[in-house]
Amino acid sequence: MAFVNKSGGDGEETSTDVAAGGPPQWDIDFDPNDPDQVKVHYDLAGWNFEQRAELAETLAENNVPHMWDGDELVVPEQLETHVDGLFEQLEAELGPFPVVLGDDEPATEFGLDEWGKADLASLQESLIEAEIPHRWAGTTLFVATDAEHVVDDLLDAIEAGEVASLDEASEAPDGALHTLFGAADRLRRDATNTSAREELLALVPQLSPSAPPFGIAAGSWATMVGAATALTTAFAEGRHTDEIQEAATALHGVCRPWV
Repeated sequence: MAFVNKSGGDGEETSTDVAAGGPPQWDIDFDPNDPDQVKVHYDLAGWNFEQRAELAETLAENNVPHMWDGDELVVPEQLETHVDGLFEQLEAELGPFPVVLGDDEPATEFGLDEWGKADLASLQESLIEAEIPHRWAGTTLFVATDAEHVVDDLLDAIEAGEVASLDEASEAPDGALHTLFGAADRLRRDATNTSAREELLALVPQLSPSAPPFGIAAGSWATMVGAATALTTAFAEGRHTDEIQEAATALHGVCRPWV
């Protein structure tokens, strides 16, 4: 989310608490107009008013010196780690935020003039949930070129009514996709990884091919669940190491476009 403009020398960061548990007091002389001061820019073009308001309140509570430059939040480089932590807290509280695709980044264009408001809203929520870099120009969608095939599947699934809704009672456990991907990645490197095996053995029985995480196309999710089931079956049958690594590689491959 952040990119740093290296335009000056190093500064020193110090902070003290007014009282135990109080907000930090930063000993930083922040002049956003000083060309020699190194600053960090956070592009928040995709954030809505409520999200920006929550961010502004959080920055004030933490006494973070900052300024706004259009859609960008600008803070001194010394506070980058602290501000990154604040963003992580907000994401945990408010849900995932849009990943904005830069104007100069490779993009694939989708014209959606004939789509209704409900389908466009569902698509936007799905893009955010899947953390796919994108931007809008009216009803024209631009996505990162390397995510083109994932978005193709997503568009087809929304048109067919096959994308999970936030209102659905049946949905995969939180973090299921990332758990599948992470465990598969470890097992394709080391088929004897005990923690990865235990994670899959605990998770896979909870998964249903027809109950994908929000924003994931049902067809793609069914493929992932099938690959995960094949991998746990390989455990149960005591398959050879090479076969387990092959099954783990297959699971890793079908999860990768959505992570």
